[in-house]
Amino acid sequence: MKTVLYCRVSTVDQTLDHQRTQAQQSGFTPDLVLADHGVSGISTRLCERPEGRRLFDILRGGDTLVVRWVDRLGRNYEDVTDAVREFIRRGIRIETVINRMVFDGTTTDPMQQAIRDSLVAFMAAQTSASGRRRLAGASCGYKRSAARHVPTRIRSSPCADRRIIRLSKVPETRRD
Repeated sequence: MKTVLYCRVSTVDQTLDHQRTQAQQSGFTPDLVLADHGVSGISTRLCERPEGRRLFDILRGGDTLVVRWVDRLGRNYEDVTDAVREFIRRGIRIETVINRMVFDGTTTDPMQQAIRDSLVAFMAAQTSASGRRRLAGASCGYKRSAARHVPTRIRSSPCADRRIIRLSKVPETRRD
């Protein structure tokens, strides 16, 4: 029986080292670490990612799959629920680093099953809402700054029958 840590590193703010360190600090000692870099969890199914595909090939009954959080498997509700159910059907235990949640198929309690499915559904709904917010902001000319904590000026802009706040850099003033 082996323990595999799967990491999906999809943005610049995420790192493999951070996910690995969190797992180790939570008491996990993976035998193998697999990571997909720069891959969307929304548009690319787990089985279509190179290392995600390997999970299906190498994990066997009795093995443990460790993920930082369920969203590392993906952000598409159908994909994640299909993958989790397939792993459980094959006798693979899934554990999360955050909150130490366990998905192993041993529960027959309908309430625990509903909680598991609800977590995945809420995660997918949050992703969908975030995408709609980004699209709405882009259609109104909002651009996310790459720099953090940049001084900003707030201006109102009517858009889609509501007022949105648009942020822009404040020009630096010279002090002589």
